[in-house]
Amino acid sequence: MNEHAVEGAAPTRRDNSAHRRRRVVVVLTVLAVVIGLLVADGIRRYAEGEAELRTDPTFYASPSPSPSPTAEPGTVIRSEEIASAPAGSTAWRVLYASRDLAGAEITVSGVVIVPNSPAPTDGRTVVAWAHPTTGAATKCAPSLGLDPFEYIAGMHELLDQGYAIAATDYPGLGVDEASSYLLAVPESNSVLDIVRAAGDIEDAQIGEKFVLWGHSQGGQAALFAAERAAAYAPELTLQGVAVAAPAADLTTLMSDDIDDVSGVTIASYAIPAYTAAYADRFGKDAIEAILTPAGAAATPDMAALCLLTENEKIHAIAGPLVGGYVTSNPATTEPWQTMLRENSAGGMPITVPVFVAQGQSDELVAPAATDAYVEHLCAQETDVAFHRLPDVDHGLAAYAALPELLLWLGELERAAPQGNCP
Repeated sequence: MNEHAVEGAAPTRRDNSAHRRRRVVVVLTVLAVVIGLLVADGIRRYAEGEAELRTDPTFYASPSPSPSPTAEPGTVIRSEEIASAPAGSTAWRVLYASRDLAGAEITVSGVVIVPNSPAPTDGRTVVAWAHPTTGAATKCAPSLGLDPFEYIAGMHELLDQGYAIAATDYPGLGVDEASSYLLAVPESNSVLDIVRAAGDIEDAQIGEKFVLWGHSQGGQAALFAAERAAAYAPELTLQGVAVAAPAADLTTLMSDDIDDVSGVTIASYAIPAYTAAYADRFGKDAIEAILTPAGAAATPDMAALCLLTENEKIHAIAGPLVGGYVTSNPATTEPWQTMLRENSAGGMPITVPVFVAQGQSDELVAPAATDAYVEHLCAQETDVAFHRLPDVDHGLAAYAALPELLLWLGELERAAPQGNCP
């Protein structure tokens, strides 16, 4: 008798092998379909992104006056749907009104993305993404890229969870305005104002709740936005702020990095921005006196280049200047000492839960600097969830943090975030 005719009889080794082979075939078939869909979507997005690039100059032209003198912060000035939105989502490129360091009206660009799934009855919660350094020149805006969503850490996971995403370019990127590089007030204004702008897009179905999420430079912007949200955007409901390898303490950052290529690059972006923003207060000559003659000559060329896409050109200029770019440490030289302190996070308490992730192999934002900032938050009795990421460098910090971040966001939605201050 065939043993398979006996109910409950165990299959033979040959049958087990056949079953395993069938499972492998099914898994491989599913993977092939998924990969095929991803490739097809990638081809679609690339082709549509190429077409969109041809229309960008017209879209990003700042209105005159810039913007309307009566435009409230967060007012959408111009918007267009993005054909290359990720599969299962709808996205818009937006120009919106914001404010600079002096409180003057400016125009800022960015993107808003929502999943195509039904929105909750009270509207979608927004994750306001603050991106890491891409450069300081107008052309370096993430939304101007062939893939305008490339640098949004966790985009697919957040959309799958039902969140809307609002991602600013920051002032001076995309739209031809003064650079805001590492200037905490205009950066944080632009982060908060794009949440308002997202709410102005009727089809996005945005609610009043939002979360801040930033990496590196974006960590600084997100932390300042958290400090200032209640005063600057009281109509919005901030639930929490998450950062990865944040540039929280600019004084320490500059001291740690000024004698390497990264520090020279950061300074070359910051010096023109700070000169324009603080010239009336400290004087252009006093601000630029920190530069050596060689540094002064090279700064305009470096500031015109984008990080990541033009690294080789930047390093070719910055490399020979290491050790000879500045006359002294900006962190201990006025007026830089004052300017860096004013643009470092921690001056005001954060009253919502905070998520902090820090790679332990980070050579740009030193782990010790983030440790010190977290200690400062804990001393202020802030609810902090701090995650040290072993063997993670600066560039991967936001992506490595995603599993813990998504768990924390779930806790935040349940109003039960798990802090770990001592």
